[in-house]
Amino acid sequence: MLETPMNRPALPTEIARRRTFAIISHPDAGKTTLTEKFLLFGGAIQMAGQVRAKGEARRTRSDFMKLEQDRGISVSASAMSFDFDKYRFNLVDTPGHSDFSEDTYRTLTAVDAAIMVIDGAKGVESQTRKLFEVCRLRDLPILTFCNKMDRESRDTFEIIDEIQENLAIDVAPASWPIGMGRDFIGAYDLLHDRLEIMDRADRNKVAESIAITGLDDPKLAEHVPAEQLAKLRDELEMARELLPAFDRQAFLEGHMTPIWFGSAINSFGVKELMRGIGDYGPEPQPQKAAEREILPEESKVTGFVFKVQANMDPKHRDRVAFVRLASGHFARGMKLLHVRSKKPMAVSNPVLFLAADRELAEEAWAGDIIGIPNHGQLRIGDALTEGEALRFTGIPSFAPELLQTVRAGDPMKAKHLEKALMQFAEEGAAKVFKPAIGSGFIVGVVGALQFDVLASRIEIEYSLPVRFESSQFTSARWVTGPKADVEKFVNANKGHIANDHDGDIVYLTRLQWDIDRIIRDHPSLKLSATKEMMV
Repeated sequence: MLETPMNRPALPTEIARRRTFAIISHPDAGKTTLTEKFLLFGGAIQMAGQVRAKGEARRTRSDFMKLEQDRGISVSASAMSFDFDKYRFNLVDTPGHSDFSEDTYRTLTAVDAAIMVIDGAKGVESQTRKLFEVCRLRDLPILTFCNKMDRESRDTFEIIDEIQENLAIDVAPASWPIGMGRDFIGAYDLLHDRLEIMDRADRNKVAESIAITGLDDPKLAEHVPAEQLAKLRDELEMARELLPAFDRQAFLEGHMTPIWFGSAINSFGVKELMRGIGDYGPEPQPQKAAEREILPEESKVTGFVFKVQANMDPKHRDRVAFVRLASGHFARGMKLLHVRSKKPMAVSNPVLFLAADRELAEEAWAGDIIGIPNHGQLRIGDALTEGEALRFTGIPSFAPELLQTVRAGDPMKAKHLEKALMQFAEEGAAKVFKPAIGSGFIVGVVGALQFDVLASRIEIEYSLPVRFESSQFTSARWVTGPKADVEKFVNANKGHIANDHDGDIVYLTRLQWDIDRIIRDHPSLKLSATKEMMV
């Protein structure tokens, strides 16, 4: 549960102004466009509208992998830091495609809140529901943005009802749309009693707010046609009777979501949403470790790796670990303990991201996300501290749902293939299993599109064409238990045994029957579909 300022001392100013959040949505709800507008209004980019452009311009700021640029989908979570008003935003853009949901789950361990984007015509979709459940497990506060109101949309009450029923959460309107589709002219800001009018002429421009004194202000009639104004007054009267007013405490505890209505492509409603996360969103929150809870205001620096991305810059063949700082004030050049290896690590070139662009981070505070370029020392789940042996908890690794063998087009390059696969395994982009019998590797993923991404990246980054082929195995389970029992089991089931990239034992299965048999015949062993990446 989120702690409140009432039961903890006030945070240092620099930490208190941080807002670290993810944007989640079903594919095509407009998440990438919304991300781009956040960067535009944060002063981080000079123009928007590249999402729909052709050729080179199609590359959105947060989509830096070639396959993402080609297909126009986000398949890799990237982090961006920028200032807005008095706040420092750390925005994590997550993959919208369900085949990459594991990356999203891990990303949600590194943020304090989430913005859920839904399409006004489609409402709550399957992927939205799944991601929402993960947020709920983590008690993350959620802000909702109902996008595409400039197109034909569903009735406002219907959208709110669907969120309340499907997601079992109270919905408090922060704004109320005026019209929809071609008749959409703007929204009424319920939190500040203001009228917001959309500028249809310039998609990157936001019209000024019109200050009014409530719904009876005669100024309203100057901007809203009479029929729409009458409807707005009726709907708001009903909304105030039927729906709860915004309660920040209920929102911070994850029981209520405020909802804004807008059109990201037209820059409408975006600034109100940004102000909402700034003014009402949570400050950096305590993080859980196996040993204790880490508070952001602690003076010593701690942080954990929640993502590893290789070759973000093809010119440098580098690997960057994304680190969420959990506590303290970090300064460039600090020596931190890499807890898993028990070795000190001088962090001399930490970076802050603006999507594919980066700049040296001279300093960072709890709540920030920094990148640490490294040559494979850092893995997902790793802890960095000023000396304390901490193990951060809750960073999941899921059993793959699809398994295929992989072969290099050139058999002489088997070593190159192994290197590429190990890199992707450490990144968390795929599971790589080395069978106990025979040569070669089995690659496991959550969604089929990941095989396309892997093949594309291996060819681009390693100049190595590969092909994936079907495997006799359908799933994998990590095996734990008493050492002697595990050894006996491994020797008796060699044809099903493999090791993952950490060397941990994995049982490859063909049928559910295989799993049932092990549970029945080996009661001392545990077969697990998830492996917590805690070191």
